[in-house]
Formats: sequence, structure tokens, C-alpha cells
Amino acid sequence: MPAVRFDSVEKTYTGARGTFQALRGVSFDIAQGEFFGLLGPNGAGKTTLISILAGLSRATAGRVTVMGHDVRADAAAARKALGIVPQELVFDPFFSVREALRIQSGYFGVRGNEAWIDELLAELGLADKADANMRQLSGGMKRRVLVAQALVHKPPVIVLDEPTAGVDVELRSTLWSFIGRLNRQGSTVLLTTHYLEEAEALCHRIGMLKQGQLVALDRTATLLQAAAATMLRFKTDQALPAALAAQARVTGRIVQLRVSDAAGVEQALAALRTAGVRIEDLEIGRPDLEDVFVDIMNGAQR
Repeated sequence: MPAVRFDSVEKTYTGARGTFQALRGVSFDIAQGEFFGLLGPNGAGKTTLISILAGLSRATAGRVTVMGHDVRADAAAARKALGIVPQELVFDPFFSVREALRIQSGYFGVRGNEAWIDELLAELGLADKADANMRQLSGGMKRRVLVAQALVHKPPVIVLDEPTAGVDVELRSTLWSFIGRLNRQGSTVLLTTHYLEEAEALCHRIGMLKQGQLVALDRTATLLQAAAATMLRFKTDQALPAALAAQARVTGRIVQLRVSDAAGVEQALAALRTAGVRIEDLEIGRPDLEDVFVDIMNGAQR
């Protein structure tokens, strides 16, 4: 039995401007104990899919199950099996951190949960904020509380929807250390993120959505191996020759240029020298997940 199953899921919105199909027959399973990454550009349908999984939205067609429980026909059991960390900072301003976790436990009928609450507070760096009112916390601390609330009833499936968006390095390190331990102990994790280096480092398998369709689904290592090429990475303050600029990905001063082999490396460097382009910090390596993602979003399907 998979931890999560999406079976031909479709979602269509109808409004004054007509209809919009956000999901188009999405089907895949997430195995128990898997760390799964769901990637895609803004508007690809990731949050819509998670909203259907959480029971916050109804699919137009198809079926979703969590630990074998249908999210519509057996909604209470499905929701009890899920712990969801949303993108938005949602909190109750009238309670302390510990009170918020106790109340969240009560929603799922969990009693005598103090030892686990104490462990969550310690693991997520919230122990010294346990009695602080939620309004007094910084944005990063509020996000830590959201993670604790998602985990307080010990769900077998953890859903992290952009959990590190806009947070500091310390929280990222703390969060991934703790979530990684839970995953090794058997928890299933579904992660959506725009930080592709996180997905590459953490996820066993990755699915990619584009315009509501699943366009890639494979093990992370397999996706990376399929991108057989060599990447030149360097910094420059100058414009690239037109032939190279057409195939390069430029982020500020950083240029990433894909070449096929050693001869391609020599040709690219010769073209840069001929054009008088001064480069710094030259690296030669393999494509990373961001390179694979860009390729797939530009039209290749796997």
C-alpha cells in the first residue's frame, strides 16, 4: 500500500472568465518511507494538488488516498494520517507556543502528549519560546511552530509546502536535520520547494509538474544521470558572444554553459578568449537538478 496515491486527478475552476484546468490527469504513488519531491514553476498545480490531498479542495475527477484512506470518503482518517506545513504563516494570536501545540493535539484526539511536545520544542529550537505568545515571535520562529503543529500528532505522512521560503540558514539546517531523522525512522515526506539544491540533496524520487501535467517522474539520481553533458560555470562582468549567449543560463555574474564533451569545453573557452571576455572562478562539472529542471520545463518530457 502506498503512503499517498494520486489516481488520474483533475481540477477545473470555473468563473466569470471561463474555465481553467489546473490539473490534468495527474497520477503517481509515493511509497511508505519515501522522501519525495514535487517540483514545478509557479502556477504548475503543486499547491492545488496538495490542497486536494489535504481535503481543502475537491478534485473535479480522480481519486486521492493517504495510507489507503480516500480523502473524500474517509476524510477523518486521511487527515489524521497527514501533517501539513503550509506556505502561509497562519497562527492564533491568543495562545502561547505550548498552548498552540496542545490545542493542535486535541484536534486529533491525542492526550498525554507533553513528552513529544517537549521534544518538538527542543528539536526545532523553540524550547525558550514555549511560553511566548505567538504574536511575539519572528517570522522564522512562527514557521518553526507551523512545523511543530504539523508533527504534534505523529502523522505517518508529512507534507512540506515551501517550508524554507524566506527563512534563515539556521532554520533550514535545523529543519532538515529533524525531518531527515523522522524519514529514516519511517515517516513519508512530500516536499515542494523552489530551492532545487534542497530537493537534490534530500529527495529519493522527484516528480515535476508543468501546466497541471506530470512531465517527469523518476529517481533523483536517474534524472541527473540522464542529463549527459558537461557544465562550464564561471563569473564575468562582460557580455557573452551571441553564439554562447543563446545557450547559456546567466544569473547575475554567474554563467552556466552546457557543452557536450572536452572538445566543446575547448571551443567555448576559445570563443570567450577571441571575444575578449574575462572570466573568473571557472569550474567544470556535471549538470545539477536545476539544469535538469530547466531542460524539462523547456519541453523535454521523461
